[in-house]
Amino acid sequence: MINGTLLRDAIISAARTISNQKQKVDELNVFPVPDGDTGTNMSMTIGAAVRELEMLKNPTVGETAKVTASALLRGARGNSGVILSLLFRGFSNGLKGKEEATGTDMADALTLGVESAYKAVMKPTEGTILTVAREAAEKGREVALETNDALEVFTTIVDQAKDTLDRTPEMLPVLKKAGVVDAGGMGFYVIIKAMLDVLCGGEVVKDESAATKKAAKPRSAVAEAEGDITFTYCTEFIVLKNKNCDDALKLRAFLETIGDCVVVVDDEEIIKVHVHTNHPGNAIEEGLKFGSLTSMKIENMREQHSAQVLQADQEEKDEGYVPVDPDMPFGFVAVAAGTGVQELFTDLGVNNVVTGGQTMNPSTDDILHAIHATPAETVFVLPNNKNIIMAAEQAVRLADRRVCVLPSRTIPQGISAMLAFDPDMDFSENRMSMTKALDSVQTGQITFAARDSDFDGHNIKAGEILAMENGKLAFVEKDLQKALLKLTRSMVKKDSSFITLLYGADVSEAQATAAYELLRSKISSNVEINLINGGQPVYYYIVSVE
Repeated sequence: MINGTLLRDAIISAARTISNQKQKVDELNVFPVPDGDTGTNMSMTIGAAVRELEMLKNPTVGETAKVTASALLRGARGNSGVILSLLFRGFSNGLKGKEEATGTDMADALTLGVESAYKAVMKPTEGTILTVAREAAEKGREVALETNDALEVFTTIVDQAKDTLDRTPEMLPVLKKAGVVDAGGMGFYVIIKAMLDVLCGGEVVKDESAATKKAAKPRSAVAEAEGDITFTYCTEFIVLKNKNCDDALKLRAFLETIGDCVVVVDDEEIIKVHVHTNHPGNAIEEGLKFGSLTSMKIENMREQHSAQVLQADQEEKDEGYVPVDPDMPFGFVAVAAGTGVQELFTDLGVNNVVTGGQTMNPSTDDILHAIHATPAETVFVLPNNKNIIMAAEQAVRLADRRVCVLPSRTIPQGISAMLAFDPDMDFSENRMSMTKALDSVQTGQITFAARDSDFDGHNIKAGEILAMENGKLAFVEKDLQKALLKLTRSMVKKDSSFITLLYGADVSEAQATAAYELLRSKISSNVEINLINGGQPVYYYIVSVE
């Protein structure tokens, strides 16, 4: 039998374990755009329960499971985090009212979680966390028919999860091609394996991050830090010298012309490089002149700053979101990053904009606070990112007013939905009109490859320019302006009449103006082009074609 205190300690240990290993899970994401955040989302989701669990004294298993499920529901981030929260919600329902848990209880509870997760996903994909959890639950119930020993059953569940995880590349060709297992499935396995270690008598894992945390900065200090970021990308790689390698000082000299914080250290075989630059692809191209590359890493320092700001905002307990009573029929909440993009949504009538997007998925609780701060009887929510839709949908049943989540997957779709709103129409008419508007706009996105990858027939190198058309990788390019022109041309149809070009934080006004003039000279004069400083991270340009 498993008691509540033991289960509490097991979940706390699991939360710390996935936190310590989140980067390992993040790196399993096969898509090369900078969105490898599965481990981070799962870590932040289950981590939301730790503080509340630590406050429980001598709980029953039912109480432990209930507190965990409630915290995960509100803290869910990204699709992987939402699925994890649903697994624990079902787990809570299965252990409701129980003092201790038997093997049958554990298997049945996980089965309820799996059923809940599958129902929430519109088109479940096998070879993901869903498959790993389902086969683990099925094996657990099978063994529970033979023995009611909780540890034996849970051990079987964990073993089966590992077996299924190892087989995910055979279920999803994209995983097999990349040579990795499913990231969400790995996160789930890490969590339940850490739980098992404690259930079997092991010690609760220590929070490694706590030992390295510095004293928290005041909110103003975090905000001011962005002004010190002159160059966006921290770029590191090692050059394996070729036989005719020139003096490494030449590489240093070049890097100093495109960035700062340059460190170039070499010996007879390698050159180790570190540089802060706005053009990581140029640094990589120059490095190739000296030999082959390995151990490449590109990090967006503005993104890191944004994450710090988001964390500071969270620690301030949602300061700025004050619950209000409804005094008008309709209101709006949108998720967006970048001052210009956020102001655009505000200008279109959005009451509250939640900071977030690619690599910065807000939690269900973040969205819920914004909903409650919107003075409307009905609140339309625009996630504007495919990985935020599920978290937004979880807020629907928690809200104290009617909430409608419109499945906007991009910023242009969210803008198009807002333009379609008509205050003279009722809820059903607006929901239909705004949803229909999502399909009326095409979205193009220009970003960079965060790592080497062989994806969808493209041999991609870290730092290369990626062109995305309606969420799918269209092509790879080395020149930013060429990529923008080629992508926009492919999106413009005979009946297209309007293009909106949002340029990001990593594009200067001069570069954006040059891009605008290029499009004007190459695109039909019948198509109106509007240039807006979006200030968004991750994406150099977001293109909307209507």
